[in-house]
Amino acid sequence: MTEPTPSPDPHPVPDGTSPDGTSGDDEHRRSPALVATAVALPVALLIGIVVAAVLANRTPELAPVALGPVVAPQAESPECAALLESLPEEVGDLRRAELTDPAPAGAAAWQPVEGEPVVLRCGLERPAEFDQAAALQVVDGVQWFEVSGAAEGIDASTWFVVDRPVYVALTVPNGSGPTPLQTVSAAITQSFPQQPIDPAPVAGG
Repeated sequence: MTEPTPSPDPHPVPDGTSPDGTSGDDEHRRSPALVATAVALPVALLIGIVVAAVLANRTPELAPVALGPVVAPQAESPECAALLESLPEEVGDLRRAELTDPAPAGAAAWQPVEGEPVVLRCGLERPAEFDQAAALQVVDGVQWFEVSGAAEGIDASTWFVVDRPVYVALTVPNGSGPTPLQTVSAAITQSFPQQPIDPAPVAGG
């Protein structure tokens, strides 16, 4: 009795080829890609960690600013409250600072990463130096009077707003440029109406 001859496979698989159609050579060629992917994932994760660390270093946590008390009879007035609400979080490269407790009323500060802060005080008394002979500087429609700290060995000037319902002082370290005065002038204009200045008489005049 003759045994039946098996029929040929209509889809023969070439030698060295797996049933899924991939050859051993393909598997060898694909292995480096898998290895590269496995290496790339941890590298990408490491790069992400480094970038996050760099960004964190660019915005470091700054210590609160301590401000001492000053005579400011109108510091808790509605005018000063309105001004503090309108002040920005940033003045140029400076960031709004947290104040240490007890924080004085009517005060705000902006601090750099290194160096002295810019300090604002609202509701002060009329500065003693502000008389009818005082020179004023107008910044964006706001009249300022400067008191230099050079005589006291202070590397800063205090600028007083003198044409609004309350006196506002801005102490600015030397070399800070015009940005602090310009930025605060915008907030002053938004918060207060302008009014005539009221300087003291010239002593001995």
